[in-house]
Amino acid sequence: MSTATAAPQTTALIVIDAQESFRHRPYWVDAEYEAYRPAQQVLVNEARARGIPVIQIFHVDGEAPFTHESGTIRTLTGLDITPDATFHKARHSALVGSGLDVWLISHGIRRVVISGVRTEQCCETTTRHASDLGFDVTYVTEATLTFPMTDAHGRIWPTAEIKAATELVLDGRFARIATVATAFDA
Repeated sequence: MSTATAAPQTTALIVIDAQESFRHRPYWVDAEYEAYRPAQQVLVNEARARGIPVIQIFHVDGEAPFTHESGTIRTLTGLDITPDATFHKARHSALVGSGLDVWLISHGIRRVVISGVRTEQCCETTTRHASDLGFDVTYVTEATLTFPMTDAHGRIWPTAEIKAATELVLDGRFARIATVATAFDA
């Protein structure tokens, strides 16, 4: 009989705002979702296979479609997440007022893998916040979803450029940028 015990899991996958609410926003683009969905699912499946906790975050505020009454505070159709823990947030960072930070610390989590919806908003903000709190952060750009944006000068920014800019400002400063295939590498 072995006396060895399994090492505690110190990594968690965080899936931010992968919720039906976004389908009801004017900027929603089905093609962007269809490019994101398989990467997010593979990441969730890989976390499950490795025994890594999957944490799901939902954005809830007083504005439809982000209210509980809207019926859209649920996982995006086409994704199977089955989280180990679920948190609700009302700010961009999943670590503000949600209790997520307490959960991570109480479970011995030192490393977070970030994925979900919107690349440059809630995913990036949570990444910066987690880094500032001392977590080791891995950012999986291909498992984040965003949509084209128009700046104050009328220029339309394609999602590829938004994602590239997000990687530029996060890489080596706030996070390690990874692919779905390398997200859980040491």
